[in-house]
Amino acid sequence: MRLPDSTTSRASLTLGSTIDSVEVVERTAEDFAARAGFDEDTVPNIAMAVREAAVNAVLHGNAYDPTKHITASFEANSDSLIVRIADQGPGLDPDTVPDPLAPENILRGSGRGIFLIRAFMDEVHFRQLHPGTELTLIKHRIPAQPPA
Repeated sequence: MRLPDSTTSRASLTLGSTIDSVEVVERTAEDFAARAGFDEDTVPNIAMAVREAAVNAVLHGNAYDPTKHITASFEANSDSLIVRIADQGPGLDPDTVPDPLAPENILRGSGRGIFLIRAFMDEVHFRQLHPGTELTLIKHRIPAQPPA
Protein backbone atom coordinates (compact mmCIF):
# COMPACT_ATOMS: atom_id res chain seq x y z
CA MET A 1 0.00 0.00 0.00
CA ARG A 2 1.45 3.34 -1.00
CA LEU A 3 0.03 6.62 0.20
CA PRO A 4 0.37 9.91 -1.66
CA ASP A 5 3.46 11.93 -0.79
CA SER A 6 1.29 14.52 0.93
CA THR A 7 0.33 11.92 3.55
CA THR A 8 2.84 12.58 6.27
CA SER A 9 2.08 12.58 9.96
CA ARG A 10 4.40 13.48 12.81
CA ALA A 11 4.36 13.56 16.60
CA SER A 12 6.97 14.29 19.25
CA LEU A 13 6.92 13.42 22.93
CA THR A 14 9.12 14.44 25.85
CA LEU A 15 8.59 12.13 28.81
CA GLY A 16 10.03 11.29 32.20
CA SER A 17 12.33 8.33 32.81
CA THR A 18 9.58 5.93 33.89
CA ILE A 19 8.00 2.68 32.76
CA ASP A 20 4.76 4.64 32.21
CA SER A 21 6.63 6.64 29.58
CA VAL A 22 7.67 3.40 27.88
CA GLU A 23 3.99 2.42 27.67
CA VAL A 24 3.09 5.78 26.07
CA VAL A 25 5.87 5.43 23.49
CA GLU A 26 4.85 1.86 22.67
CA ARG A 27 1.16 2.76 22.23
CA THR A 28 2.07 5.73 20.03
CA ALA A 29 4.29 3.53 17.85
CA GLU A 30 1.53 0.95 17.54
CA ASP A 31 -0.95 3.65 16.53
CA PHE A 32 1.41 5.20 13.96
CA ALA A 33 2.27 1.79 12.48
CA ALA A 34 -1.40 0.82 12.15
CA ARG A 35 -2.38 4.17 10.61
CA ALA A 36 0.61 3.89 8.24
CA GLY A 37 -0.94 0.72 6.85
CA PHE A 38 1.41 -1.96 8.19
CA ASP A 39 -0.24 -5.37 8.46
CA GLU A 40 -1.42 -7.07 11.65
CA ASP A 41 1.77 -9.15 11.86
CA THR A 42 4.11 -6.18 11.41
CA VAL A 43 2.44 -3.65 13.76
CA PRO A 44 3.20 -5.62 16.98
CA ASN A 45 6.80 -6.17 15.86
CA ILE A 46 7.30 -2.44 15.30
CA ALA A 47 5.68 -1.70 18.67
CA MET A 48 7.98 -4.23 20.39
CA ALA A 49 11.11 -2.79 18.76
CA VAL A 50 10.13 0.74 19.79
CA ARG A 51 9.31 -0.49 23.31
CA GLU A 52 12.78 -2.04 23.59
CA ALA A 53 14.39 1.23 22.48
CA ALA A 54 12.32 3.17 25.04
CA VAL A 55 13.18 0.69 27.83
CA ASN A 56 16.86 1.06 26.95
CA ALA A 57 16.55 4.86 27.08
CA VAL A 58 14.79 4.86 30.46
CA LEU A 59 16.70 2.02 32.13
CA HIS A 60 20.19 1.97 30.63
CA GLY A 61 20.42 5.54 29.33
CA ASN A 62 18.81 7.60 32.07
CA ALA A 63 18.89 4.99 34.86
CA TYR A 64 15.36 6.06 35.93
CA ASP A 65 16.80 9.48 36.88
CA PRO A 66 13.77 11.75 37.52
CA THR A 67 15.75 14.80 36.38
CA LYS A 68 16.33 13.28 32.92
CA HIS A 69 13.88 12.86 30.07
CA ILE A 70 13.48 10.73 27.00
CA THR A 71 12.22 12.09 23.71
CA ALA A 72 10.40 10.13 21.06
CA SER A 73 9.48 11.35 17.61
CA PHE A 74 7.34 9.53 15.08
CA GLU A 75 6.99 10.18 11.38
CA ALA A 76 4.98 8.22 8.85
CA ASN A 77 5.45 9.22 5.23
CA SER A 78 4.80 7.59 1.87
CA ASP A 79 7.94 5.43 2.14
CA SER A 80 8.57 4.62 5.79
CA LEU A 81 7.79 4.83 9.46
CA ILE A 82 10.64 6.58 11.26
CA VAL A 83 10.90 6.56 15.06
CA ARG A 84 13.63 8.34 17.01
CA ILE A 85 14.17 7.67 20.72
CA ALA A 86 16.74 9.69 22.67
CA ASP A 87 17.94 9.69 26.26
CA GLN A 88 20.20 11.96 28.31
CA GLY A 89 22.50 9.23 29.62
CA PRO A 90 26.23 8.57 29.29
CA GLY A 91 25.94 7.27 25.71
CA LEU A 92 26.05 3.82 24.16
CA ASP A 93 28.46 2.20 21.76
CA PRO A 94 26.34 -0.48 20.07
CA ASP A 95 29.47 -2.44 19.21
CA THR A 96 30.06 -3.12 22.93
CA VAL A 97 26.69 -4.83 23.43
CA PRO A 98 27.26 -8.59 23.80
CA ASP A 99 25.75 -10.89 21.16
CA PRO A 100 22.73 -12.50 22.87
CA LEU A 101 23.06 -15.57 20.64
CA ALA A 102 26.64 -16.32 21.71
CA PRO A 103 26.72 -19.49 23.86
CA GLU A 104 28.10 -17.63 26.89
CA ASN A 105 25.20 -15.12 26.74
CA ILE A 106 22.22 -17.41 26.06
CA LEU A 107 21.12 -17.48 29.70
CA ARG A 108 21.73 -13.80 30.41
CA GLY A 109 18.59 -11.83 31.16
CA SER A 110 19.68 -8.73 29.27
CA GLY A 111 21.18 -7.84 25.93
CA ARG A 112 18.31 -8.95 23.74
CA GLY A 113 16.71 -5.53 23.19
CA ILE A 114 19.05 -4.28 20.47
CA PHE A 115 18.97 -7.72 18.84
CA LEU A 116 15.14 -7.54 18.67
CA ILE A 117 15.19 -3.95 17.44
CA ARG A 118 17.52 -4.91 14.59
CA ALA A 119 15.46 -8.02 13.78
CA PHE A 120 12.14 -6.18 13.54
CA MET A 121 13.19 -2.94 11.84
CA ASP A 122 14.70 -2.41 8.38
CA GLU A 123 17.27 0.15 9.54
CA VAL A 124 18.65 1.03 12.98
CA HIS A 125 21.03 3.94 13.50
CA PHE A 126 22.81 5.03 16.69
CA ARG A 127 23.94 8.62 17.24
CA GLN A 128 25.82 10.02 20.23
CA LEU A 129 24.28 13.24 21.54
CA HIS A 130 26.70 14.21 24.35
CA PRO A 131 24.96 13.54 26.65
CA GLY A 132 22.77 10.73 25.51
CA THR A 133 22.12 8.38 22.66
CA GLU A 134 19.56 8.62 19.89
CA LEU A 135 18.26 5.54 18.12
CA THR A 136 16.57 5.93 14.77
CA LEU A 137 14.35 2.99 13.83
CA ILE A 138 13.05 2.78 10.27
CA LYS A 139 10.50 0.39 8.81
CA HIS A 140 9.93 0.69 5.07
CA ARG A 141 6.43 0.33 3.69
CA ILE A 142 7.64 -1.65 0.68
CA PRO A 143 10.54 -4.11 1.12
CA ALA A 144 13.57 -3.55 -1.08
CA GLN A 145 13.21 -5.49 -4.33
CA PRO A 146 16.12 -7.46 -5.79
CA PRO A 147 17.56 -5.93 -8.97
CA ALA A 148 15.84 -7.25 -12.12
